[in-house]
Amino acid sequence: MQRYDIRPFTEAEVQHAVDWAGREGWNPGVHDAECFRPTDPDGFLDGEMISSVSAVNYDDSFSFLGFYIVKPEFRHHGHGLEIAQHALSHCTGRNMGLDGVVEQQENYRKTGFSFAYTTIVSQGQNSGFWPS
Repeated sequence: MQRYDIRPFTEAEVQHAVDWAGREGWNPGVHDAECFRPTDPDGFLDGEMISSVSAVNYDDSFSFLGFYIVKPEFRHHGHGLEIAQHALSHCTGRNMGLDGVVEQQENYRKTGFSFAYTTIVSQGQNSGFWPS
């Protein structure tokens, strides 16, 4: 595996990761970039934009992992594992949540995560009124 640097995202790169997640078929929130980075500026990491991960420490006891993406042409070369280990070390000692992809559940288990619940995402148009 060729060596690359892992460092925190700049503000602009956080939006790049949100856009990248959308292209991967994920459903990032409209305001994810502006909410997560101020919470933990060191929590979004990139490896020369061939991979990304967020490991946001909310406080001394909880963190949340997301935006774990490796460009398709760089997958299966160890880059994802390297950046994931870096992210996990950023969150040492905290309970960690993960909004994962069903197809990757076995890989999450290998790094110590366990399945907790299913998230159902729906979309619609809000009329501004609740039914009576």
